[in-house]
Amino acid sequence: MLLALDIGNTSIHIGLWNGQELAATWRIGVETEKLPDEYGVLFTSLLATRGFERRQVDACIIGCDVPPLLPTIQAVSRDYFGVEPLVVGHGLRTGMRILYDNPRQLGADRIIDAVGAVHLYGKPCIIVDFGTATVFDAVNAKGEYLGGAIAPGIGIASEALFQRAAMLYRVQIERPPAAIGKNTVTAMQSGILFGYVGLVEGLVARFKEELGGNPKVIATGGWSRQIAAETRCIDIVDPELTLKGLRIIYEMNRE
Repeated sequence: MLLALDIGNTSIHIGLWNGQELAATWRIGVETEKLPDEYGVLFTSLLATRGFERRQVDACIIGCDVPPLLPTIQAVSRDYFGVEPLVVGHGLRTGMRILYDNPRQLGADRIIDAVGAVHLYGKPCIIVDFGTATVFDAVNAKGEYLGGAIAPGIGIASEALFQRAAMLYRVQIERPPAAIGKNTVTAMQSGILFGYVGLVEGLVARFKEELGGNPKVIATGGWSRQIAAETRCIDIVDPELTLKGLRIIYEMNRE
């Protein structure tokens, strides 16, 4: 079985693949100070909760956007699962030409998402990943990765609002009854949720104009379903896109 690890800034998305079947997924918080044994015990415990044993894992692939954590997770793969992990980065085949000015500045998750989107949904395409940051990526009709846009994520933008505005307080981010809020809570919910919908619609429209054709728009990440429910500009919601992209890249590099 393949253990796929998507390491982001705030969480690690874990997928266990049995061939082309995604057998189980988990999300855990990122803690860079944890030691390999701590993560190793945690990973094996998570497997056990779903009835799996660590000896069933015979391959591992890692996409990591937190460089200090990479050696720790590599050690877990070697010491707890007995496999040398593949790490998405330079030297690993992706089947995608990168037209970014400096590909070394490109987060692994962006390439993984792009590869997954092209293989599953075709090209051209636009991917919107709602994570710590809200990241937009564009792939042209030739299947070439062009670049994209990065905006603050809905969570950290909201947190900045709560912390920096003296008369505003933390609210649960959910759909308000109307765009015109009748009190501070619904006004903030409107500004946060509908404001991000406007951000997504505006950038997707600009991307489509520059890409040409009729690109599909794929949303992934924690807020993908909530945002997609409020706009027609998103065609597909796939919360597991990154894990699917990791499996596809693993198959490309399998010996």
